[in-house]
Amino acid sequence: MLYFEPTINPMKLFTFTLCLFMSFGFSSKSSAQNKPSVTIDHVAIYVADLRKEQSFYRDIIQLDTLAEPFHDNKHAWFTIGNSIAMHLIQGADHPKEYFKNHHLCFSVPSLTDFTAKLTTLKLPFEDVSGKQNTITTRIDGVHQIWLKDPEGYWLEVNDAKH
Repeated sequence: MLYFEPTINPMKLFTFTLCLFMSFGFSSKSSAQNKPSVTIDHVAIYVADLRKEQSFYRDIIQLDTLAEPFHDNKHAWFTIGNSIAMHLIQGADHPKEYFKNHHLCFSVPSLTDFTAKLTTLKLPFEDVSGKQNTITTRIDGVHQIWLKDPEGYWLEVNDAKH
């Protein structure tokens, strides 16, 4: 009798294990408080030029600033949701190249107004396939664009209603 050792794809094993873990007792809600047991507190972006990045997220993306406790001119904090912050941290030696699938996503009330602003400021944007100055309509009806911040981090901006 022939016996073949099955080959296990590590990513499939990870996905299976995660699904199994989630289905057996790991709940995203605490029964005592009916609140998520794990929440996102902040995301951090490591940058070379803090002032340029800070200006972009404040003036173009329109994020509200938060007081940051360090007062060392190496940090800028923004609010990006209910009790969620984004921290810009200066210290990278230079901007790097990033993949589009590694991105932050922001929703705006009007993607038409947002893209008009980008066009006026001559800031390039593209659809998901890379076609310049074009908006993607996803299968769920949400409209989206993609652009890079000054250091090359990819951003998706869409009109999803949450």
